[in-house]
Amino acid sequence: MGILTGKVAFITGAARGQGRSHAIRLASEGADIIAVDTTAKVETVPYPLATADDLAETTRLVEATGSRIVSRDADVRDALALTDAVNAGVERFGRLDIVLANAGISSPAPTLEMSEQTWQDMIDINLTGVWKTLKASVPHIIEGGRGGSVVITSSLAAIYANDNTAHYSAAKAGLVQLMKVMAKELAPHSIRVNTIHPTTVATPMILNDATYKLFRPDLEHPTRADFEEAARTLNRLPVAALEPEDITNTVLHLVSDAGRYITGTTQVIDAGGAL
Repeated sequence: MGILTGKVAFITGAARGQGRSHAIRLASEGADIIAVDTTAKVETVPYPLATADDLAETTRLVEATGSRIVSRDADVRDALALTDAVNAGVERFGRLDIVLANAGISSPAPTLEMSEQTWQDMIDINLTGVWKTLKASVPHIIEGGRGGSVVITSSLAAIYANDNTAHYSAAKAGLVQLMKVMAKELAPHSIRVNTIHPTTVATPMILNDATYKLFRPDLEHPTRADFEEAARTLNRLPVAALEPEDITNTVLHLVSDAGRYITGTTQVIDAGGAL
C-alpha cells in the first residue's frame, strides 16, 4: 500500500523529463495515471520535442510499478483532445484526485527581437495550456466530492529575471496568479492548488544546444560542461542542475495527505538560486 493507493492523477507533459518522473513516482505510491503529451511540432522551439516512443516508455515504466495508466497524444493547446484524454481515464478508473499541469516549452530569444509566433507559442502552451488543462480536468475532482490537489509547474523564472526569457517568465509568472485565484475558488471543495518553481533541471528542455548557448553566449559551440560551469554560478548550493526526481519529491508531498493544508503557495525548489 502506497501513500496514494486508490488515487488517480492526470499529468501533462508526461512523455519525459519531470512529467515522466512524476508519473513513475506517483504510480509507485499506488496512483493510477492519466498521461498526456504531444508529438505535434512547434516550429519556434529550438530542440526536439517528445515522441510517441517517449510516451510509450513512460507507459511501460508506470505499468512496471503495478499501477494502471491511460496515455494519450494530446496537445495542451487542444482543449478537446485534453478533455477526451481525461474523460477516457476517468471512465476507466472511476475518479480523479490529482492534476499535475506540467507541460511546457522553452524558446530563448531577446525580447525585442523574438518573432510574434515565438511569443504566441509560449503563451499558448505555457500559460493558456495550463488553463485548458485545469478546465478539462478539475471538474472531475469537484464531482468526486473527495477533495484533491492541483500542482502547476511554474519556474524560478517567475521570480528571478534572466535575459532572453521575457515570454517564458511572463507565462510562468502568470501561472502564479492563476494558481492563487483557483486556490480560493476551489478551497470550498477541499481542493488544494499550488505552484512549484524549479531552478534549472536536467531534462531535454534544458540539455540542448539552444540552452547551452543561452548560458554561454561567449562561446561559439558550448558543450554541456560549459553550460554547467555557468549554471553553477546561478545556484547558491554547489549544483549545476537538479534532477527531475528532486522536483518530484516536492510534488509528492503536495499531493499526499502530508500536504493536506498547503494551498495557494509558491514552492521554490531552486538550490538557493533566488537568493
